[in-house]
Amino acid sequence: MSKPNPNLKSGDFLSLVVLLLGAFIVLLPLFVVFLTSFAPVSANPENLSKSNWSLANYGVAWQQGKFLLAFANSTLVAIAVTAFQIVTSALAGYALARLKFRGRQTLLLVVLATLVIPFQLLVIPIFLVLKWGHLINTYWALILPTAVNGFGIFLLRQYFQTIPVELEEAAAIDGANRLQILWRVMLPLARPALVTLFLFTFIGEWNDLFKPLVFTTRPELRTVQLALAEFQEQFTNNWPLMMAAVTIATVPVMVLFLIGQRQFIQGIATTGIKN
Repeated sequence: MSKPNPNLKSGDFLSLVVLLLGAFIVLLPLFVVFLTSFAPVSANPENLSKSNWSLANYGVAWQQGKFLLAFANSTLVAIAVTAFQIVTSALAGYALARLKFRGRQTLLLVVLATLVIPFQLLVIPIFLVLKWGHLINTYWALILPTAVNGFGIFLLRQYFQTIPVELEEAAAIDGANRLQILWRVMLPLARPALVTLFLFTFIGEWNDLFKPLVFTTRPELRTVQLALAEFQEQFTNNWPLMMAAVTIATVPVMVLFLIGQRQFIQGIATTGIKN
């Protein structure tokens, strides 16, 4: 009977300590935010342990920040952008992964090059295009600039390459065309990558402040992050109310990530592994 490897156990223990330390560093600010949100209005961060906790801050923050409309706008924009990116990324990713055509590698390099260009550098030409199309101060101004994303195209392209070609050949023998193969064979097998793209896109759009700040001025188009920024200006010195507003804006995406975390991890882990 072989003896257990002591080095392996010590290595596992060290990894566990590092992971716990990292989790503590990441979760400590979130815990402070959550704890402060229950404190009375007159409480300071120094005397939180002496405060009487209540849920009143959440009701006041929800009403004062007018988050109901902001939640509706952010949800609409995030879902629309996510739907556009999934469709465009699936079509383009499948074409780059499976179709043979001249310039495919060059096109892939162009897609990858878009990942290193900050969105802020493109804001002026995008603004001029939206103004030319009379789309400023509309929902389309918040949706169209990020409807296509190079990261999503590359992610699905890499994942499609992990799927055996024999499955597509079998579907083609049964009479399926390219779109049917993509819809009925490739996309169901690429669910982890789709969930990953959905989470990245939805959370990114939910947390986006730049587009609403630049492309809209109408109060009825306020998103959650814009409402949160305005709330912060109004209640700068009221820490409990501010933390309650931050918690309100953060909880939906945290719940969404927790629901899809398994598929997210699987999608990240298997992307780029080619059979």
